Amino acid sequence: MRICYIDAFSGIGGDMLVGALADAGADQQALVCALETLGTGATFRFEKTKRAGVAATKFHVLGGEARAHRHLPQILRMIDAADLPQRAKRDASAVFRRLGEAEAAVHGVPVEKVHFHEVGAVDSIADIVGACLGFALLNVDEIHCSPLNLGSGTVNIEHGVLPVPAPATAALVKGKPVYARGPAEELTTPTGAAVVTSLARSFGPLPPMRIDAAGYGAGERDFPGQPNVLRVLVGEATGAPEATTVAVIEANIDDSSPQVLGYAMERLLTAGALDVTISPLLMKKNRPGALLRVIAKTEDRENVAGIVFAETSTLGLRIYPAERRVEARRLVEVETPHGKVRMKVSGSTYAPEYDDCRRIALEKGVPLRQVIAEANLAYSKTNK
Repeated sequence: MRICYIDAFSGIGGDMLVGALADAGADQQALVCALETLGTGATFRFEKTKRAGVAATKFHVLGGEARAHRHLPQILRMIDAADLPQRAKRDASAVFRRLGEAEAAVHGVPVEKVHFHEVGAVDSIADIVGACLGFALLNVDEIHCSPLNLGSGTVNIEHGVLPVPAPATAALVKGKPVYARGPAEELTTPTGAAVVTSLARSFGPLPPMRIDAAGYGAGERDFPGQPNVLRVLVGEATGAPEATTVAVIEANIDDSSPQVLGYAMERLLTAGALDVTISPLLMKKNRPGALLRVIAKTEDRENVAGIVFAETSTLGLRIYPAERRVEARRLVEVETPHGKVRMKVSGSTYAPEYDDCRRIALEKGVPLRQVIAEANLAYSKTNK
């Protein structure tokens, strides 16, 4: 399976994505020829440039019809009539539909009545179609993306000056991991957000892969101290164990009751902690205490730290990064005499899902260890 990982450490715009895909090997002449069939009257070119010393490719859209507003059906007809691979047409249409839904939500009108302003301009149409075509030219099967750097400050849109992220961008990235770092500028645009939130399968760290090509797409401005580029990594998925960077949050606690620590553990797990453990300690002056250790995704670090401070008596934490490796695993459902149980399987190792076994034990009035044994037997019989 061919993977494209989008590293949006300096945000993402549609033009940056087209430039990055071209830089990674997408045929630039094929991109230009296909975009010309949209009938916008614009011309397109790629330029090698640098941003804060990093070599990158800049995608330019020049001229074109100066039409201020377009409805979604008009844009979809342009895409359908263009000489594009079917996949690129499908993906570009899906991106514009998602963009239309976001604009409709922002303005409180049905999607059919949305007027595309900035995103209906020739350059935005070329950016979205060009990105979808670039993925097709690189034969990308799956798209993954890093958390999105949205930027900060303000942005000028047709309706005036608004804080970053712009309303459409905020609607598009709902539920996705985001942050703000670097210059007080809009770093993620609505077109960039629309493409990745429509097409990316996941948002997070780099998936296991063998990198064949890397490409850098240049943004419009050159920021001092931070390369204004978007990076894409293209290659083949591998069967390697998952290796990700996590945050480890620790605290030594000697004056919280077991009930308080138990409740803190529940809250941390509910908030998305990957693991929580409590170990007994003998602290200074021979005081008995407990070591609370939390493993969390890096983007959840601050939230987890806040819960530890709020729910325990600790006045300080240790936070450090660690590499977490996880074997590839899958869920398989087996039929037992008392009901269905999901099995976690990794290679030749397997174990029943505890919650399923517990639920069955309570519902059927049978011992938990019996349900676990039955699930293991059922799996071993069907996978000899």
